[in-house]
Amino acid sequence: MQLIDTAAIVTGGASGLGAATARALAEKGATVHALDLPAAIEQASQVPGVTYVAADVTDESQVGAAVATASADAPLRTVVSCAGIAPSARILGRRGVHDLALYAKVVQINLVGTFTVLALGSEAIAATEPDEHGQRGVIVNTASIAAYDGQVGQVAYASSKGGVVGMTLPAARDLAQHGIRVCTIAPGIVDTPMLATVSDEFRAGLAAGVPFPQRLCSPAEYAQLVTMVVDHDYLNGETIRMDGALRMAPR
Repeated sequence: MQLIDTAAIVTGGASGLGAATARALAEKGATVHALDLPAAIEQASQVPGVTYVAADVTDESQVGAAVATASADAPLRTVVSCAGIAPSARILGRRGVHDLALYAKVVQINLVGTFTVLALGSEAIAATEPDEHGQRGVIVNTASIAAYDGQVGQVAYASSKGGVVGMTLPAARDLAQHGIRVCTIAPGIVDTPMLATVSDEFRAGLAAGVPFPQRLCSPAEYAQLVTMVVDHDYLNGETIRMDGALRMAPR
């Protein structure tokens, strides 16, 4: 699918995976609307071809307004969901039972937020004219290998990302009649701002656990895979692990 003269939406687009993806799609010729929280946008590096839009993925009205803006001047063809949080807490920890509000918040942002963007984004994509092959667009969601190998303290995060994996095939089947493909990427350990506060020693330990290549993944590699999914018209309904063959231990 061609990106030139089309619009794209990337959530979590001000930093990490989202920022790298927004840049990559803009370099491919798309007009990119990077959705994120106002505080994140204030710290974002400005990228040619990328417009930053303040929007909370848990707010349907804000997502709807952002989708309308993105699709106003060019056909919306690409939607990528990168927004998410990853707090750590055990079901029974030293402070007692897992905070139920925290669990709900993780699911609300990572899973319900992803679905909201998928649903409203697909509505706008479905309203566009198809290309000569009947294609209208592609939606790429972000899960995690924690969906399969959730570690101690990751019950909320793994639940939310498992839900993203679970929605992939039925979403692809639902949207097939509209010429919209749906895929999910499940990254391993990516060198994002979430890891910026840990020590070099800890980072080296994380990298040593990856079979090959024995290093952390870069956000640019995630973005590269997004563009590959967009380019490859026969990829649909698939969750792709991007983890250097890592299978995470219990802790």
